[in-house]
Order: sequence, then structure tokens, then C-alpha cells
Amino acid sequence: MTGAGTELLPMNPTLSRRAAFLLFATVIFAWGFNWVVTKLILQSATPLWTIAIRSGIAIFALLPLLLFTGNFVLPRRADLPVVASIAVLHMTAYAVLVALGISMIPAGRSIVLGYTTPLWVAPGAMLFLREPMTRWRSAGVALGVAGLALMFNPLAFDWSDHRALLGNALILLAAVAWAASILHVRAHKWVSSPFQLVFWEVLLATALLVVLAFIFEGAPRIRWSWQVAGLFLYGGVIGVALAYWAMAMVNRSLPAVTTSLGILATPVVGVLSAVVALHEPVSLPLLGAMLLIGGGIALGTLEHWKR
Repeated sequence: MTGAGTELLPMNPTLSRRAAFLLFATVIFAWGFNWVVTKLILQSATPLWTIAIRSGIAIFALLPLLLFTGNFVLPRRADLPVVASIAVLHMTAYAVLVALGISMIPAGRSIVLGYTTPLWVAPGAMLFLREPMTRWRSAGVALGVAGLALMFNPLAFDWSDHRALLGNALILLAAVAWAASILHVRAHKWVSSPFQLVFWEVLLATALLVVLAFIFEGAPRIRWSWQVAGLFLYGGVIGVALAYWAMAMVNRSLPAVTTSLGILATPVVGVLSAVVALHEPVSLPLLGAMLLIGGGIALGTLEHWKR
């Protein structure tokens, strides 16, 4: 889950450039590791309860953080649609689809597919926000699609493996859901800042996730251990609460183009951590696809900020 575009009100001071980069690195590693953490938790818990419990932990971490920084506010009526959109599309649909998908396919592959989101934002922005599909954006999308084609070419992917097909499809559908949320965020006229509303988004998402978990998985069945508890704490406290606050501070202190391009390091960290922690191999097609998809996203980002 990313927090690009989050900002704080003027009462929050900007950081020095060095501190901002250190905090940005913290965000990249926090989100990169979070994919592996989710994969490890799924060895002891069902997918929906994994996300629901992690989200619930984030609530208790976010509340004191918002109170301490003076950013706890009640959502205004004008912001309620975007709160619901982010909670449903990003924090619920995206998280659930990723959890289901990553339980079927390797974490490294999941990470690369999950970060195709900006590729779907570009055509969506053209259709729904009337943003022009420039040559740079078109080239970026084409480069990203080439990366996907490389991942799914018959020499690198077994099309007869129905479980793998479903897992890949779920992750790609998650990326589309996140893209839809981003489009709504772009079109929305904020009253409160995005970071001020994140508590309410997580609260609503947690309620939805608990209901879905009870409906589809029944009562939670988790093989608890100190390791599993630590992984859940990491996911909720570091992967959600701390990362959102840190990204808010970074976006206030660094140029937007820096954060937009820098966040592309997250899937690299995720893939490398999957290699180290899960002993997953990195194939040449996966590496090539990661470079093509990242390059495509970078093209679109650079074009946007150049204009």
C-alpha cells in the first residue's frame, strides 16, 4: 500500500533534505518488506483475516500518531466520498486481492504485478478525467505492457497452471482497483488533508474486512507464535501507520517528481527481500519485466512533471 500524494497541514514542519531522504528510504523498505511479511503471515493465517487483523492493528497505531501531530479531525461531508473510495477500492479490494493472489504465486512476481498500477492510471485518466494521452504516456504504457508480455510469454509462464493463472489475475485486478482509487483521489477537491483522513479510511476498511472474513472464512484460525505476532505488528504499525506518516512528511519536504520516481525502488526492495527471506529465484524474464514496467512508469512520471 503506497501513500503518494499525501500531505500535511502547515502546522507540520518540513524536514531537512537529509532527514527527508532517510525517512523516504524508511518508507521504501517498509513497503518493500511488507509483501514478504504478508507472504509469511499467510503460512499461519487465512488471507482475509490476515488483512483484517493487520488493518485493525493500524487503527490503534494511527490514532495516537494523529493526535500527537495535531492531525486528528472528523471527516467533512465533502470528503466522505473519497474516504469511502480509498477504504473500499484500495484498503479493502486491493489488499484482499493481493493477499489472495500472493498466496498462490511467488512474492517477487506479485510485487512486480502489483506495481503496474500507474500503467492503468494513464488510460483511466484519459477516459474519466479528460487528461491527454501524450506520446510520453503512450510510450510508458507500451513499455509497461511489453514488460507484462515478457512475464507471461509461454517460455517463462506455464499457462496450464490454473492456480498460477488465478493468482496472477487477482494481483492484476488489485492493481486496477488501486488505479481506480487513484483516479478518484486526483479528481477530488480535498477539504482535510489526505493524511488526516487515513484513520477513518482504515477504520472503515477494517470493519468491511472483518465482515468479509467472517462471511467467507468463519472465525479466525491462526497458528499464533511470537514470530507471527511480530509479523502482524510489523504489517500494521510499520507497513501502514508509520509508512503513511513518513510518506506524508516526505511529500511535504521533497519535490513530487523525486518521490514519484523514488517510490519505484519499492518493488526492487520487495523482490530482493523475497530472494533473501523466502529463497525465491529471480528469473531473467521477471528481472526484464521489472525494468520495463519501472521504465514505463518513469517515462510517464517524467513527462508529467516536465510539463
